[in-house]
Amino acid sequence: MSLLQEFKTFAVKGNAIDLAIGVIIGGAFGKIVDSLVGDIIMPLMGKLIGGLDFSSHYIPLAGQAARLPLAEAKKLGAVLAWGNFVTIAVNFVILAFVIFMLVKLINRLKRNEPAPAPAAPPEEVLLLREIRDSLKRS
Repeated sequence: MSLLQEFKTFAVKGNAIDLAIGVIIGGAFGKIVDSLVGDIIMPLMGKLIGGLDFSSHYIPLAGQAARLPLAEAKKLGAVLAWGNFVTIAVNFVILAFVIFMLVKLINRLKRNEPAPAPAAPPEEVLLLREIRDSLKRS
């Protein structure tokens, strides 16, 4: 089988297409979660804690003034941007929770589907069972 034929077989398999669709939807979903965390959750947390915006908090490591905006402090040297890390960590926890709930829902829906009826055994098996039962009776 040539390389081109192998690639074609791989690319048109259902699993490869499903994976591609999942990656595309996951990227779009990631943007939604980023917006949810950055535009809704973190501002509310900041308001509850006292007006803090976590994404701009950092510890200067190169002697910068602590009151500079994060972007300017990064231009002047290394910073430990712990606020950005907190924002991304909250983003991850929310995304993981949403995915967990989706998988849980899908599993529940799968359990509610009726199991397919078992296929009838082949005629040879039926004949062998009859012979077995006949021998047991003798």
